[in-house]
This record gives sequence, C-alpha cells and structure tokens, in this order.
Amino acid sequence: MSTNPVLEAARPAARAVPVRRAFQLREWLEREAVFSWLMLTPPLLFLLAFLGYPFCYGVYLSFVRRPVAQPATFVGLGNFVNLWSDSIFWQAVWNTFRFTGAATVLKLVGGLGMALVMHQNFRMKGVTRALLLLPFIVPTVLSTVAWQWILDPGMGMFNRILMYVGLVTQGPSWLGNPTLALVSVILVNTWRGLPFFGITILAGLQTIPTELMETATIDGAGSWQRFRYVTLPLLMPVIFIVTTFSIIFTFFDFQLVYVLTGGGPANATHLMATYAYSISMGGGQMGLGSAAALAMVPMLGLVLVAMSSYVRKA
Repeated sequence: MSTNPVLEAARPAARAVPVRRAFQLREWLEREAVFSWLMLTPPLLFLLAFLGYPFCYGVYLSFVRRPVAQPATFVGLGNFVNLWSDSIFWQAVWNTFRFTGAATVLKLVGGLGMALVMHQNFRMKGVTRALLLLPFIVPTVLSTVAWQWILDPGMGMFNRILMYVGLVTQGPSWLGNPTLALVSVILVNTWRGLPFFGITILAGLQTIPTELMETATIDGAGSWQRFRYVTLPLLMPVIFIVTTFSIIFTFFDFQLVYVLTGGGPANATHLMATYAYSISMGGGQMGLGSAAALAMVPMLGLVLVAMSSYVRKA
C-alpha cells in the first residue's frame, strides 16, 4: 500500500503543535504573577458576592426611605440628617467608643500579662494554654447566655460571692443598672477577647532571640529593664496588629451586647451596631438603620488612621 510522503512528513509536526501549546500554557500558568491571581480569584469572588454586594446595597439603602414591605423613596442625605439630631444615636456612638476603648485596653494589658506568664516554663503548660483558648472557642451566644446566669441579681455567682464575703447584703442588678450594665458588657467582651491577645503576643514572644535577653542580663539589666528596653520594643509590631484587629472586632460587636442586654437598660448599652439593627428590624426603617450602620465606617477609619500615625511617630 503506497503512502503519500508529504502527508507522512506533516503528521509529526501536526502532533507536536498541541504538545507545544500545552507546554506553553503550563509555563504561563506557572508564572508567579499568574499563579498568584489564580489563587486570589476564588476568595475575591467570595468576598464580592457575600460582602461587596451587601455593603453596596447597604450604601444604597442609606440614601432612601425604605419602610418594610413598601417601595423605596430617594431622600439623599435625609437619613443622615435625621441621625444627626437623634440623641439615642449619639448615645450609641459614645457607648461604642467607651466600650471599644475600655475593652481594648483591658484585653491588651491582660493579654500581655497572660503571654508573659505562658512564656515561662511550668508543669502542665500545654494544658493551661489549651484551657485559656476556651473563651475564644465557645460560641458567642452560648457564652453570653452563661454570663447572663452569672450576672443574675438573684441567683448569679457574682452576687453570691459578694454576699458571701460580706461586701454587700443584697447584690446589685448588674444588667438592670445603666452604669453596671455597660461595665458588665465590657467585662464579658474582655473575658472573651483575652485569649486572642494572649496567644498572639505569646507567638511574638517566642520569636525574640534568647541571645538578646542573655546579652541584656550580662550588661546588668533587671527584669523590668529587659522588658522595657528589649521585649516591648520587639513586640510592638505584633501588639499593633493584634490591637488593630481587636478594635475592628470590638467596634462592630453585635452578638454579645444584643444577647446580654439588647441595648438596655434605657439605651445605656446600645452600640452603633445594635442601634442600627434595632432601627432596621425593630422599627422597620431600613434606610435609617443602614445609614446608622454606614456611619460606623468613617468613624472606625479615623480611629485606625490616628493609631497608624501615632505608631509611625513613635
């Protein structure tokens, strides 16, 4: 059987074309920039779908009057003007800053102390570290309900201890008094956030070279001097990062306050997040609630910018 020499010579070249293209495609995919974008695309699409769209829709709602089950009416900045003259909104703003500031400072100081203790060698150190993570692992709603029992004015553990040691004859209403309710909310948030600070700062402590500590000790530095001039400066980047994340999480905290007090008594524990939810879902004013929620973004942005400027100067 005769064959065409020209066709026979062309077949290897034709087979080589797909192989060459596959090799070029593989080489292109293995480039660092292309591979990085391929890895980033799925989470970016996820963020756009589940965070970007709700945020954009919230921005849209903040410029309309949107009662439940009624069509939207464009009002421009009308919702923000109404919030400007709303005394409860400004109380929620003041509560949010007090809550965030006090809880962050307490978590920072307590977490730093926890990390310094956990950095030492002692028996059952691994078990202790695992137990310290429990407040951070337990679901927020579950732990908050437990705190409701602890702070109960009649059968709560706090009041029982106070009466047992003779400090009071009748325990106070922790969640019924405006001042004590805010203190209680700050206390519970601090308890829940301490492990996050402690474990993160502990990780930073373990990266500090032991040679630096040994050198400082040889030079005559005491425990406080080693901490002040060696440990703390090297921990500042970690402390800044963990504090920034804590401020963001605390500023937008909703579950803990909503379950523990619902914003009461007399709006004493209303944060911007809980007040926005109360307006939207409780009052049916979706536009006004979205404006209250959107107002949190520039306020938090100013706080973070001020923190960054202070750290750069320091």
